[in-house]
Amino acid sequence: MKIRVNPWPNFFGATFAGIIVVAFCLLLLWRDPLVFWNDDYQLSILPVFADVARSWGEGHWPLLSPYSWVCANLAGEYQYGTFSVFVNAAVVLIWKFPFTFPQQAAALSITHLIVLAIGAFLLARGRNFDIPLSIFVSLVATLNGWIICWGATDWFGALAAFAWLPWCWWALEKSRCAAVDISSVEAAVPSGRPNGMPPGTAASTGVVAVLRPAPFVYLLVTGGFPYTVLMLALLVAWLSIKSLVETKKFMSILPMFVGVALGFAMSAPAWLALLDYTSDSARAVTAATAHSQWLVPWRALPGFVVPAWTVNWSDFSNRMMPHRAAELACGLVAPVALIAAFLNRGRVFLRKIKWDFALLIVVLLLCMLPSAGLFRWSFRWLPFLHVALALCAAQAWQDRHRAGLCALLLVGVSAVTMSILQANGAFAFPLTWILLVLAAIWATTEFLHRDNAWLPPSLTAASLLATYLCIPPNCGVPRYNLSQQLLQPAPLDPHRLYLSVYPPPEFDYRIEARSQPVGQVVRPGSTSMWAALRFVNGYSPILAAGIARELRFSIHGEIDPSFAEYIVRDQSGALAELGVDGIVVAKEITLEPEPWEWERVFENDEGRVFHRRGPPLPVVRSVSWIDNRPNDNFAVAELTNIRDTRNRVEVDVDLASDSGPALITFARPYFRGYIASLGEKRLPVGSYRGLFPIVEIPPGSRGRLVLSYRPAWLLYGGGVAILAAVIVVFGALRRGS
Repeated sequence: MKIRVNPWPNFFGATFAGIIVVAFCLLLLWRDPLVFWNDDYQLSILPVFADVARSWGEGHWPLLSPYSWVCANLAGEYQYGTFSVFVNAAVVLIWKFPFTFPQQAAALSITHLIVLAIGAFLLARGRNFDIPLSIFVSLVATLNGWIICWGATDWFGALAAFAWLPWCWWALEKSRCAAVDISSVEAAVPSGRPNGMPPGTAASTGVVAVLRPAPFVYLLVTGGFPYTVLMLALLVAWLSIKSLVETKKFMSILPMFVGVALGFAMSAPAWLALLDYTSDSARAVTAATAHSQWLVPWRALPGFVVPAWTVNWSDFSNRMMPHRAAELACGLVAPVALIAAFLNRGRVFLRKIKWDFALLIVVLLLCMLPSAGLFRWSFRWLPFLHVALALCAAQAWQDRHRAGLCALLLVGVSAVTMSILQANGAFAFPLTWILLVLAAIWATTEFLHRDNAWLPPSLTAASLLATYLCIPPNCGVPRYNLSQQLLQPAPLDPHRLYLSVYPPPEFDYRIEARSQPVGQVVRPGSTSMWAALRFVNGYSPILAAGIARELRFSIHGEIDPSFAEYIVRDQSGALAELGVDGIVVAKEITLEPEPWEWERVFENDEGRVFHRRGPPLPVVRSVSWIDNRPNDNFAVAELTNIRDTRNRVEVDVDLASDSGPALITFARPYFRGYIASLGEKRLPVGSYRGLFPIVEIPPGSRGRLVLSYRPAWLLYGGGVAILAAVIVVFGALRRGS
């Protein structure tokens, strides 16, 4: 007999959890309208998403961007979620509204926080926690210090990917339990179907067990954060070990593995693009010192109870600097409830949560140990830690381990210890006193023997709100005064390709250094994308494009001034070959291009703009000589009807039959994967020192020359993704029938 489950409690509970998160974020915005508007969100995420919305509006898939050479390959940069249906849909929808930059950032973050809240709620409900406890888990997973202070306000890719981790966890546990149930039935009944079970029930359950994780794994992997993929791998390994130990049957994990494999197959273009793009990038040779930055020091662990706890952390420059433990904030209830449960019935409680606690300890150690390979900054494991901690604490509360007095004692001892060790920093008051009041309310409620199921989510929401009202969510990262005027191209020319020479923006352009609006002239990072201006510069943590290596760009798009002077003065011919016909020089830089070649067209207190004399250089040119082939001379072909789009360039060519071959250059960054054709004939695509594509055409060539970006990872990965999606859809339809 089929058991019907009432879905409405879960629906209303999940909706309520989302509403609480929205209300919480609106309170933060009321306190600070720029709370979600910091650092990478300003120089990288939002301008790129503006270009993504523009691309879809033009009817093009945003694989490439024509408005930055360093950050041209949006798919390869990975953090922009190029292959995520959800990210792209959210961007397109939000950009339909007349929001300001900070409002767009807030809308993007809040949308994904809602997804995270609902997923965490369902994960908790899958553990048979009641609705208040499930909302408690949801609040800890969504509003913890790392998600609010980093994911939602700076590194959006981290939030976009992690929003789906609880969904994956929930789906994987459902898949594992379904596989265990099927195995148990088949073992108990020789026919594999007990009396009364409808035919095909086991098969239908097996299909659901396989298919359920796939879409969530796809959304996580395409979300844009490699660390979250690593978290998923650890989660799958942990669930597999747990299932094998408990059932001693390999079949108990097979559906889960098939579902994960289908999810990775659906996301194949995303991770194949990343692997291809980073193979010879700056990220592939990350300095060893980066792996010891942003580790969670053991001295900071009291910050789980009192986030104002301040000790030295290793920052982005490997300096040991005083840092408040805002990233450890998870509300007062979670750490205290877990500690109280161990103090009350340690061994019994440990046996009950041994698997979750083991995962908690492993993730905590990963937060504190140096990173390796392409991964850096181990404190990025903290969101995973907060979810594991919330699940353990929910179990402690469900077992009715009274913890109010423990909360009062822990906060009090922490306050005294902070004062003795001088670890109170600048934000201990009034946060510590507020936490003491909340702990007193908790203890009083328990003393009066009033069981209140809503006490955990209420105390958690109140303590987290107090934390962010007392401690600025911005953890010391830069914030820039970027105005809406950046949507306008003036004083620059959209038809020219610019090289911008400016100092490191995180030092010279942050609000503390320059309070007035900045960027209208120099366009730091990828901000040129807002106004559809063509810049060589761009924000890229990967720095894989040849131009990034050749001109020695830094992550934020700046170039060393002395090297810029060498390029502009001694290598001006190289800039002409690139197609650069505009130079922007910040006022802090003394560089002056040669006046016989460049003319100053604009100047203000931010910088100077120089244009190459004459009209803008065409994006497609036929050259007679190029310095990487000094012994070859080429005929000049006639080029007409140029059509330059994101992923494709078309041009009519006409070359006399009695001349030599012609060399066609394209003013766009080179990536592996370009193909060229002249009519029906395929032509090889080369590059000038890995900087821009070049195509050699034979004598007598006439017709339409097409250069298009079709990398192997897109063709093969796209085929695999489509096949996997068809399998998932077909399986779902068959199960539904």
